[in-house]
Amino acid sequence: VVNCAAWTAVDDAETHEDEALAVNGHGVRALAEACERLGALMIQPSTDYVFDGTAVEPYPEDAPTSPVNAYGRTKLAGERAVLDTLPHTGYVLRTAWLYGAAGRNFVSTIAGLERTRPTLDVVDDQLGQPTWAGDLAARIVELAGIAPEPGVYHATCSGRASWYELAREIFTLLGADPERIRPVSSKEFPRPAPRPAYSVLGHDRWATAGLPPMRDWREALRDSRILVSG
Repeated sequence: VVNCAAWTAVDDAETHEDEALAVNGHGVRALAEACERLGALMIQPSTDYVFDGTAVEPYPEDAPTSPVNAYGRTKLAGERAVLDTLPHTGYVLRTAWLYGAAGRNFVSTIAGLERTRPTLDVVDDQLGQPTWAGDLAARIVELAGIAPEPGVYHATCSGRASWYELAREIFTLLGADPERIRPVSSKEFPRPAPRPAYSVLGHDRWATAGLPPMRDWREALRDSRILVSG
């Protein structure tokens, strides 16, 4: 069972934490309890937002959690529900900076703005790992097929980037001048929910499952083919 349901409106969760917790925490526990009754394996996607972002090296899978916003707290509640209820058949896959072919995401937003803005100001003081949804889906299928040791795994693309660096790469793949992107501080874009400044996740645990870390984010972005040059 792969749980694809979640409250993902990060800023709205700051003022609707109970509603977000109902989905990301209580709902996950109910699903985990159903899996326990049925003897089913469960895979729960989670987030880098369970960390506070103060690290300077990639967070290992067993790093202490300390979310700085309501969304992170509710997702952490879901993690604990799975790990407590399904100690032998529960998996938590933390991902981050996810983008796909459909729906709103940073990649599609920047691609749209490239057509309408002469320049763009993009935050350069938050670091993370842009992750292609297709790669995450493939990793979920791989994990379900081999059912390795249960617990927490970090399912993000390798490498790291700031939002500014990601935006420049998007422009480059579109055939646009990346110099049109200007780096700015996150203070220029205040949000209701604080964001971790450092969201780079370590991937050491994949070795215990006999799987390599997911590929570099630049390769994934290029191969996703959701950006069309010109």
